[in-house]
Amino acid sequence: MDEKKTLVEKMYEEIDKEEIHTGKDEDMGHVKAEYKAEDIQILHGLDPVKLRPGMYIGTTGPQGLHHLVWEIVDNAVDEALAGRCNKITVELLDDDAVSVSDNGSGIPVDIHPETGRPAIESVFTTLHAGGKFKDGAYKVSGGLHGVGASVVNALSKWLHVYVRRDGNVYYQEYDHGYIFTDLKVIAKDETGETGSTIVFSPDPKIFQEGTTFNYETVRSRLQQLAFLNKGVTFSVQDKRTGEEKEAIEYCYEGGLREYVDFLNNGQPKLNQKTMYIEGEQAHIQIEIAMLYNTTFNPMLYCYTNNIFNPEGGTHEEAFKSTLTRLMNKYGNEHNLFKKKDESLTGDDVREGLIAVVSVKHPDPQFEGQTKTKLGSEDARRVVSNIMSQQLQRFLDENPQDAKTIIDKAITAAHARAAAKKAREEVQRKNPLDSLGLASKLVDCRSKDPSKSEVFIVEGDSAGGSAKQGRDAEYQAILPLRGKVLNVEKARMDKILANNELVTMIQAFGAGMDDNFDVSKLRYHKIVIMTDADVDGAHIRTLLLTFFYRHMKPLITEGYVYIAQPPLYRIQSNKTIHYAYSDEERNEIIKNLSTKPQMQRYKGLGEMDDTQLWETTLNPENRVLLRVNLDDAIEADQTFSCLMGEDVEPRRDFINRNAGYVKDLDY
Repeated sequence: MDEKKTLVEKMYEEIDKEEIHTGKDEDMGHVKAEYKAEDIQILHGLDPVKLRPGMYIGTTGPQGLHHLVWEIVDNAVDEALAGRCNKITVELLDDDAVSVSDNGSGIPVDIHPETGRPAIESVFTTLHAGGKFKDGAYKVSGGLHGVGASVVNALSKWLHVYVRRDGNVYYQEYDHGYIFTDLKVIAKDETGETGSTIVFSPDPKIFQEGTTFNYETVRSRLQQLAFLNKGVTFSVQDKRTGEEKEAIEYCYEGGLREYVDFLNNGQPKLNQKTMYIEGEQAHIQIEIAMLYNTTFNPMLYCYTNNIFNPEGGTHEEAFKSTLTRLMNKYGNEHNLFKKKDESLTGDDVREGLIAVVSVKHPDPQFEGQTKTKLGSEDARRVVSNIMSQQLQRFLDENPQDAKTIIDKAITAAHARAAAKKAREEVQRKNPLDSLGLASKLVDCRSKDPSKSEVFIVEGDSAGGSAKQGRDAEYQAILPLRGKVLNVEKARMDKILANNELVTMIQAFGAGMDDNFDVSKLRYHKIVIMTDADVDGAHIRTLLLTFFYRHMKPLITEGYVYIAQPPLYRIQSNKTIHYAYSDEERNEIIKNLSTKPQMQRYKGLGEMDDTQLWETTLNPENRVLLRVNLDDAIEADQTFSCLMGEDVEPRRDFINRNAGYVKDLDY
């Protein structure tokens, strides 16, 4: 045990000192002239994972932290895909730990013929070890690279595993990736039940941004998996002290049909019967569900072996091209186009579409270890073949639905033609040209985007204070006159006719949609600065909806911020305090010896330029919230819910998430 501890401590000394070989001679301060055998660094066991965790889980931030959970859950799902498991349970525990249980066959505990040790040890301590490589154990799997359990073990400060099989309950403990106790039987089990339970706590030395799991992130992912694996029950519960929640179970017998209904979130449907496609060719199974609604923004989510592929891949490309081809074919055959040479683009036929494409592949090829994009060419062929047959049949058997969908696509095509001219005009102009935008945008002197920031402010009054209070060297001000358009309810021609949105497009300088080029962005901090009231919150939501739908890299790459102006100015004698919340106000007042004078800011326009600089513009004092995107699917649903046509889902969302604060009268 002392030897194991020594190995752990030595590894962390290397991590803390960043003693990772770079090929540089530390004494000479330059690249070594010779490249010798001694320069080759050989890493053993799980050492590569500890030294380069990003190679295995993408990042050591919140996304990578939760990736640990997905790796273990995906192994349990593989048991379900093999027909050996129908329930998976995840529990969040104290000490930033998580427990994942399944009722599968249980991890093998017998002696491995090559190592002479229990097979379970290879699963948790050896990269590329597992039952996913050999034919027979798993037909399809999300973990074919065989690094999931061992990577989780390597990046955990401790990991405990329980296995139920052969009438026994087996237990083994690991410490920082190393075997800490031998495998042992801790109980007899006469129930005949089998399965595995893995409990682990992430290593804070690896995940330096934090090791606390987000319940909502875990819950949402398990619900997705329940949709993708019809008939399998997924349970989630938060058992952490002070965060206790009742267990929630998800099980959907309708699978993807229920998934697209869930994603639709109550929006009016165009096709009353959900289009459903399933089949198998060359040992590749595909399942597709799709429906159209009256909105304008598509939702298309693609999965391979239950793993979400945010960058799509060959299955997404095949789906898009096949859908466009078949819609044009049907429209031509049934004389739905008014002009002989009229045709629909991919954007036209995907307007208002909600679709989920799920591929089960025995040997998928991904671009990268984190499996964000599928690269298997055979998946392209199978999706195209099966979809061509079954979607054509659906259109032929449901002519009214087909006509309604194509009519919507034709309307979208006409709007696209109108928007093309407007887009070219918008992109041709710059923010200081003859359109009069110079009177709106108060630009900064700096031409370096990395140092420049633009504040989007509400109204001329706040705009005036911001203009006077800013640092003109690097801070630009863009006042809004009135509320911007809700792009969730508008086509592109309407968006490009909105002066406020056009002003922003031109001011940012990076274009929009498929033509958005982040390298042309003129400001690397885009700060939404609105009043701390209901109207201000509404304007923020409208702006975020626009950015998310038409300039998504602004959010995904971290360029969007929300300013946090103070709610109160509290003066006691000559001392001035600013409070950013009711709680902070109460705390300040409680610690004052005299009764203060207090001003409640109803809007930014009530601040003079000095106060606005001190509280909201000055980088030394201000509070900015960076807008990030952790879950694209949840974001899609939230924007559709809050900004869409249907009232009921919005009311339900508000009832679930609204908080009530009792204000004190001073």
